[in-house]
Amino acid sequence: MIETSLPKVAIEESLEQFLLVLLVALSVAILPQIIDWFHRIPYTLLLVIVGLGLAVADVRLVQLSPELILLIFLPPLLFEAAWNLKWLRLKQDLIPICLYAVFGTIIAIAGVASGLNLLAGLPVTTALLIGASLAATDPVSVTALFRELGVDKRLTTLMEGESLFNDGMAVVAFGFVVAFSQGTANLTVGAIVTQLAIVVGIGLVTGALVGFGISYLTQRFDLPLVEQSLTLVAAYGTYLIAEKFGGSGVIGVVTTGLILGNFGSRIGMNPRTRVIVSEFWEFLSFFVNSIVFLLIGDRIRFAVLAENWVAIGVTITAMTLSRAIAIYGLGSLSNRLAGTEISIPERTVLWWGGLRGAVSIALALSVPANVPGRDAIVASVFGTVLFTLLFQGLTIEPLLAQLDLLGDLPMRQHYLEIVARQTALNRVLAHLGEIDRHPGIEPDFYQYQVSLVQGELTRLRSELENLQNDYPDLQTIIAEQLRDELLSIEAETYAELVQAGRLDRELSLLMEVRDL
Repeated sequence: MIETSLPKVAIEESLEQFLLVLLVALSVAILPQIIDWFHRIPYTLLLVIVGLGLAVADVRLVQLSPELILLIFLPPLLFEAAWNLKWLRLKQDLIPICLYAVFGTIIAIAGVASGLNLLAGLPVTTALLIGASLAATDPVSVTALFRELGVDKRLTTLMEGESLFNDGMAVVAFGFVVAFSQGTANLTVGAIVTQLAIVVGIGLVTGALVGFGISYLTQRFDLPLVEQSLTLVAAYGTYLIAEKFGGSGVIGVVTTGLILGNFGSRIGMNPRTRVIVSEFWEFLSFFVNSIVFLLIGDRIRFAVLAENWVAIGVTITAMTLSRAIAIYGLGSLSNRLAGTEISIPERTVLWWGGLRGAVSIALALSVPANVPGRDAIVASVFGTVLFTLLFQGLTIEPLLAQLDLLGDLPMRQHYLEIVARQTALNRVLAHLGEIDRHPGIEPDFYQYQVSLVQGELTRLRSELENLQNDYPDLQTIIAEQLRDELLSIEAETYAELVQAGRLDRELSLLMEVRDL
């Protein structure tokens, strides 16, 4: 009887903790709707602040297991970001993204490790582990703010693309350093390059096989819930398979997400199914981020941070300087190689917006207990993550304003509202034209309704003309919207023909053109 009751108690306690975390996270999500001032703070940062408040009150919601983040939380976060990342935009900036993800990661590790070793006196191994943990960027709150403010999509793509790929590089580099700290790694240049190629290659191949396999499988049926479930299986399955065969699960999941989001969803899913799957992943991302960022704040131990304030200060300084070297230096190299300009203001935002988050903390916590200096590693990473989330995260909007990079979202919203009202009123006018369907309507009442609608349409046309005069870029937005509609119509038509068996492969899109 005792043996069967213990697991039940443990399950109930875990469920209570989970529901408590979820309740707090949902309360934070509702808070900006009640108090307008909180709209100024991105949701994920608000969660961290609430978590810090709980930590000050010594209210611990649940233990933050690194295995939980890397195995349970990380795959859906990576998949959702890759699913929504458009290949057309990614392809245009693939050179700078790869430079930042590969060489930027190396510069970040080397810069932080050198600073800690020379200035804080930490052993090389400890310094390298801190550098590798902090090499992974996590700009979730920044990119969410970009979308809210209507910041240029290219800047969002650069930041998201770098984060997706450098997460994989950081995790691989961290594995090398952990093996080195335990004396089980061969760190000659040849051995590192070979092992890196194997790890990345297995991740890419696994992700491609799963992504294309599910893409062609979903061509055979139209079952939205099954296709939605397959994407969930793909995210976790790719991660587990790649890791089992010695590859990078992170790179595997990113590859699968890119393929399914840009290829599989076009040839194997009808428009309704794509909407269902996208909404499912939007919910899952919100759900996972809510838990992770709340627990980041809740996990902070202020006494431990105070004991390691020197190492934390050196880490923050070294990380900030090394990222500046990477972003500005590699950005200049990219401008020469790619022929596409990343301006100084854009590079400044990329530099300051390189926040650290869940992946960095998970890596730091996963350092084996027998590694010397583990407490310093965890404290330095937690302190630095806290600095980036709160200080850099909360100052990114003023920086955008200072650099004149705030987007045109208010103008876009105004334009879309005018177009929506015109569409609705034109339909109303068309219905009024079918007056014979409503016999007995008095002519004066009918004429009043027609005049009312026509007058509003005239006013809307005048308002749209004024908007175009005030914002010359509006014409570009209108053309961009039309282009997206044409692309969608063409792609959906090919997908329907493939599913009907009238085409055996996806045709290239004639309307596929470079972003305006």
